[in-house]
Parts: sequence; structure tokens; C-alpha cells
Amino acid sequence: MAESPVHPSTAPRSARPTLSRQIRDGLLRRIVTGELGEGERLIETRIAAEYGTSQAPVREALRQLEGLGLIESLPRHGSRVLPFAEQTIREAYILRAALEETATRLAMLAGALPLDRLEEAVQDMYACARASDVTGIGLTSARFHRHVVQAGGNGLLTRAWEALQIEARTAIALMVTRPELEHVADEHRELLEVMRTGDVEAACRHARDHQWAYADTPHDAYGTPRRPTS
Repeated sequence: MAESPVHPSTAPRSARPTLSRQIRDGLLRRIVTGELGEGERLIETRIAAEYGTSQAPVREALRQLEGLGLIESLPRHGSRVLPFAEQTIREAYILRAALEETATRLAMLAGALPLDRLEEAVQDMYACARASDVTGIGLTSARFHRHVVQAGGNGLLTRAWEALQIEARTAIALMVTRPELEHVADEHRELLEVMRTGDVEAACRHARDHQWAYADTPHDAYGTPRRPTS
């Protein structure tokens, strides 16, 4: 049976973002682009007024940004922006590589990979690429990997993965590396095709390498020195 076409307007099949996530993503974008500089104070009441909301979602957004290492909270002084270090963000990809390699192994050994959902996510990524929808492709990429992690059936692993705030870190990586969006979709297509073969070791290696590629280290996962980019 032929698959139904996926249109850009319907590509990101995710729930509407909460207000706290909208605030977090807005502030995150300003920090990564330098609009909010090092040491700048973030005043809850001002942010709440800007978004027309109470301070509760602002407080939650700031808590998440602190978890990402982008700001710090000071007793009786609110929050301030920390120096943006790409290394701090990209370090998470080394941990993520280990988690997703393990999840891939568990899911494949159990025959639990939801290949139809992974295929749907890949199709949605191509639709986002055609629409130049950076936010959409980031959310859809996170959805692809969440399917794999959840299929692993290990609750502790899933909670550790979720604690990394995958959507936010993916958004940062896309802003910093500015990849070709179709290439992002191609990477996930390749990963899915390796999973389809049923070769557990090859799929685990690919899952690890897929994340490690974003880690800012002088060597790859096998100790091979990286070539200078300039």
C-alpha cells in the first residue's frame, strides 16, 4: 500500500508547547545568539509582563535554563546569564550517545522498535526540511529518538534521557551548527535503515556515532583524532 504524502503544514506532530516552554525557548534563543549577554539579569516580573503571564511559568522556564547551564540563580538577586559555552552543551551528547546506544540494544533485542513510528518521524523531518522549519525538525528529531529510548523499556534510562532536556539541547545544536536540514533528515533515514537490517551491533554503533558527532572533542568515539575544521 502506498504511503500517504506528508505535507510541511502537518509535519511537526507534537503537542502545543506549554507557556513555560515558549518562554524557555525564547530566552534560550536570545542567550545563544548573544542578545542576552553574560551577566545580564533576568527579572521574573519583567519577563512575565513581556509574555503576559504570571511568574509561575517564568520561574519554571528559568529553572529549565539553569538545568541547561545557561543561567544561574542567585539568592535574593534573581538569575543572571552565564557565559555561553558550546562545550558545556555539547558534552551532553557524549552521555546521550551512551544512553541511546543502550536503548537501541535493548529495543532491538526485545524486537520492540516501532519502525512505523520511526518512519513517520523521518518523513516528517523531510517535510520540515522542505519548509525550512528548523524548530519543527528539532522537535521531530527528538520524537524519533524518544521512540527508540522508550522502546528500550528501561524506566531509569528513559528518565535520565529526559533529564537532558533533549528538545532544548537539539534546538541549541541546530542554532550553533546550522546544518543543512535535509542532511539532518538523511542522517535519521540512514540510522533507521540500519535498524531495519536487524544487525544489533551495527545499529548500536550507528546510534552512538549519530550523537557523538555533535560532541565537541578532539577525537571521535574510537579515539581517532578529528581533523581541524579550519
